[in-house]
Amino acid sequence: MMSTIAKLSGNDFDRMVARGAFVDLEPLKVELIYGELRFTNPAGPVHEGEIQFLMEWLMLHTNPQEMMVRVQSSINCGDHRPEPDLVWSRRMPAKRIRPTHADALLLIEVSDSSTEQDLREKARLYAEHDIPEYWVVDIQAEQIHVHRTPNQGSYQSIQSFGKSAFISPLCQPNATLSLAELFDLDS
Repeated sequence: MMSTIAKLSGNDFDRMVARGAFVDLEPLKVELIYGELRFTNPAGPVHEGEIQFLMEWLMLHTNPQEMMVRVQSSINCGDHRPEPDLVWSRRMPAKRIRPTHADALLLIEVSDSSTEQDLREKARLYAEHDIPEYWVVDIQAEQIHVHRTPNQGSYQSIQSFGKSAFISPLCQPNATLSLAELFDLDS
């Protein structure tokens, strides 16, 4: 006897969400990655604190007429529905529209226990969909891994920055993030 794992399309996943298929799973987060449902644990206090800091930093540097910040919300990447911790995207014409990969300017994943997946599988997924810039905030190593220049399913530029660095996103080069401030857990 053979077992088979069902692969879902993005539309299948959207219908399941609309029908409340995952409501009883809270506080787990559900993503559709490469046709598979992925469940992640809820964020801990350090993870939440880093997301809050980055969200405030992004909002400070956002022109609300042009861009918007989404927190732990899905984006449409064809048949995938990842939920990055933060999305900096073009302003959407309506509240009820999910941004697509073409709208995304910067995706940020804050990694505490998911660093390996975020640096490999998620990086590949985002590069395959030409997300121009993807940051992985590695809490354990106190680094940000910056992925840029997607080409044929991989990022051509990947740099890691430590606590003493300052970085700026391509879409907003005047916005400078101090990693010392980001990783200062006592603030």
